Amino acid sequence: MSAVAKNKKKTIKIKQIRSGIGFDGTQKATLRALGLEKIGRVREVPDNPPMRGMLNKIPHLVVVVKD
Repeated sequence: MSAVAKNKKKTIKIKQIRSGIGFDGTQKATLRALGLEKIGRVREVPDNPPMRGMLNKIPHLVVVVKD
């Protein structure tokens, strides 16, 4: 395995599909923590348990984008 492959960390691309308006403040805060504030915005986040937990909290607002 090359040095580049060892250093490459797994990531997930997520896209906001719905607005946080009308949902409780913790869900809005989760969107902001993921770097999402506008519908259609895509962010690449690390694939780790805390990020997975955030995504599981707001599955109705985001989707995982496949490359």
